[in-house]
Amino acid sequence: MTVIDYLEHSAKTFPNKVAFSDPSNSVTYATLLRNAETIATALIDRFHTVNEPIAVLIDRNVESINVFMGIAMSRNFYVPIDVSQPCQRVQTILEQMQPVAIISINNLSDELRSWISIPVVEYSDLLAGTADATLLAQVRNSCMDTDPLYAICTSGSTGVPKGVLISHRSVMDFIPVFCQTFGFDSSEIFGNQAPFDFDVSVKDIYSTLYCGASMFIIPRVCFSMPKLLVDALETNQITTIIWAVSALCIVAGVNAFKKKVPQHLHKILFSGEVMPIKMLNIWRHYYPEALFVNLYGPTEITCNCLYYIIDREFENTDKLPLGIPFKNESVLVLNEKNEPVQQGEIGEICVLGTCLALGYYRNPEKTAAAFVQNPLNDRYPELMYRTGDMAQLAESGEYYFAARKDFQIKHMGHRIELEEIETYLNAVDGVARASCLFDHDKNKIVAYYVGTPSKQEVIEQLKLTLPKYMIPNIFFQVESLPINKNGKIDRQALKSIYLQPKEA
Repeated sequence: MTVIDYLEHSAKTFPNKVAFSDPSNSVTYATLLRNAETIATALIDRFHTVNEPIAVLIDRNVESINVFMGIAMSRNFYVPIDVSQPCQRVQTILEQMQPVAIISINNLSDELRSWISIPVVEYSDLLAGTADATLLAQVRNSCMDTDPLYAICTSGSTGVPKGVLISHRSVMDFIPVFCQTFGFDSSEIFGNQAPFDFDVSVKDIYSTLYCGASMFIIPRVCFSMPKLLVDALETNQITTIIWAVSALCIVAGVNAFKKKVPQHLHKILFSGEVMPIKMLNIWRHYYPEALFVNLYGPTEITCNCLYYIIDREFENTDKLPLGIPFKNESVLVLNEKNEPVQQGEIGEICVLGTCLALGYYRNPEKTAAAFVQNPLNDRYPELMYRTGDMAQLAESGEYYFAARKDFQIKHMGHRIELEEIETYLNAVDGVARASCLFDHDKNKIVAYYVGTPSKQEVIEQLKLTLPKYMIPNIFFQVESLPINKNGKIDRQALKSIYLQPKEA
């Protein structure tokens, strides 16, 4: 089986239902299947490849989904590349992935075209032909669920992106459990926020296909203009959102629901960063009956491995638990001795199961370092993924996110989690959002915040909750925190603010 089974089943059950739409286009399930068959036939005829990468210059549109399905049906895997990225970044990704071709949805710039040496195929040309049922059947009969489906390129510490390679099996193992856990069905209308080269979008796309639901691709501009975003949610009758934390904070930070509360929304899931409780409580105020879920998991384990359904009240200084593993996934939190942590201890989150990626494409060294034998099992091979994320086991028996391995600092003789400082900064009256960095050279904690209080007012409130050594040394009051394309706080951009100081 492959994810194409989802598409075929939904196309048979809901042929005339709109599967995916954007502000200028839409596609029904029957048309999506027909487009995929046509694109797959063209790719098979032209390249005769199996399990090879095909890059897609994506945009936030229906056409990108058509291409993904066509590539999957051709028994190759897609590599989504956002054309809004700098050309140098695109070039680095292509050098790392070495795709057999690039599919352009009429969006290849002259600058990119000038140095690309691999075949470029226009989307319109792929759709110009006809599907070959015999050829498609031959390819389909050779497919395996362990075939790669997509590769998403994440940042690498050396500056070279890592292509996280995910199989059909991993997606098909996760998506049914994901949908059943939260009660998704064919009535859902997903409001897509995540770019298609960010794995949060995988939950949107394949939950839609699995359930026979619909997905509206919300324009990027809406997330910088909350009124437009609220209108988009209402007009398109969005029922379910699976967003980055920063996207929810944008809405809550400007109180976008004060004048209009979209009436259809009833399931709100979020991931990517620690959710400030103050922002969460604003959303819960407007949606007291909605399902709220805190999700955790890196790209390498196919979206998420832990979830926490929010079923109680939280104070602004609280943290949300990470929750429990999804079915058929196992999560270990191991200390430096590779032993399960005890109460109060902090350890690294490690994940086991069919959710694990196939590895990093064309990068055996990084793969071997991150995907390792489970140290608790010396009886048979059992791979686990070391996430690099740290969690603490509380007295309640619940795990709480602590920090990235590289987000721990040593300051004034104390080991500090910057995430803890951020929790209390976000709880300060009048602060909408905050983030911290550490200047190792000057041994100073640097805080950035959006809000009305002065530096001194923030410090006075922090003194009530934090020891002196944890109070930031430098403060920047900013109009907004920079957000990267995946909807997370852009810490590199924060560093550039620090290099040109303008303290609060």
